[in-house]
Amino acid sequence: MVEAVRISCANQKRKCMVCDRCRGGKAQIQRLRDRHRLCKACFFAEFEREVHETIVHHDLFQVGERIAIAISGGKDSVVLAHVLKELNERHQYGLELVLLAIDEGIHGYRDASLAAVKRNSSALGLPLVSLSYDELYDGWTMDRVVSQIGRTNNCTFCGVFRRQALERGARHIRANKLATGHNADDMAETVFLNLVRGDSARLRHSADVMTGAPANGGTSPDETVHWLPRVKPLLYMYEKEIVMYAYWKRLDYFATECVYAPNAFRTFARDLVKELEALRPRAIIDTLTAAQALSRHADGVSAVGTVTAVKQCARCGYVSSQVICKACILLEHLRRGTGKEATHRHATRSVFSASDQTSCTESCAADQCKCP
Repeated sequence: MVEAVRISCANQKRKCMVCDRCRGGKAQIQRLRDRHRLCKACFFAEFEREVHETIVHHDLFQVGERIAIAISGGKDSVVLAHVLKELNERHQYGLELVLLAIDEGIHGYRDASLAAVKRNSSALGLPLVSLSYDELYDGWTMDRVVSQIGRTNNCTFCGVFRRQALERGARHIRANKLATGHNADDMAETVFLNLVRGDSARLRHSADVMTGAPANGGTSPDETVHWLPRVKPLLYMYEKEIVMYAYWKRLDYFATECVYAPNAFRTFARDLVKELEALRPRAIIDTLTAAQALSRHADGVSAVGTVTAVKQCARCGYVSSQVICKACILLEHLRRGTGKEATHRHATRSVFSASDQTSCTESCAADQCKCP
């Protein structure tokens, strides 16, 4: 009897170590989504298949489009670049892919990550376009911003500046869409952040797979003013699985966290998401599904392709949801030496005249930036 139990346990152990997909390879990872145990080859295949299904199901791309891939050198954006290139060739999407990097001016951090970006550009054979806060915002790098306002709430500036910088860079290369590496964990954090802040406007679109309006990459004055469409092909992929994909594929990415990030409010949301994931991994995807259902219920339309009425900023001329864009308002505070005041909610409305004090909507903030 004892020997029979031993044999049964040994057989069960061997069974658990076999890949649930191919039934031949050794299981190396257990998926968070469905608890399936997969070997490396099957994990790669499933990962790429799910990203492809997201792209096809939500109709993210059209043949002939030029896609700007926002790349920071971190795991998410590097995996996004590699997977999009692979899927574009495998499934003949017919896309022109261009890497777009932003240098925020964080000494000892961004310079190292941009080196990884350049290496990936060479490895993938994709063109790279880089813009910097220094050139876009009159010398106001993040190091200079922090020297004025301190380490608290500096992500307010970086989120707004980065969003506009990506918009400007993508339009500069006449891209039709901008692809970002936001994953399921990132978006669940955003949902919780907007929930605890009581921000119903942003909450409605916290988990949308595409934001903005259809575009043709042009910049002529006759065209309708709109946000450039932003797509998130990795929206339903867990962060842990993105890490394993990058690790097993031996991708070249920069793993150090931003030196200013530990002070961000998002850290608390990130901790909550990790605790939920440990208790019930499916809760992350369910959170996104609930947020998307809220978006459909609130707007009476699909959660894909949400659009906010926009105009051109009266100062810089770039797309804005108010008379003067948030970036120009923050820059004016910095020039006046009142940067700390700008980090308080609604404080930025008083820096210009009453006619410029149009309230900000969800689209002029960081657009799901990983910082608040």
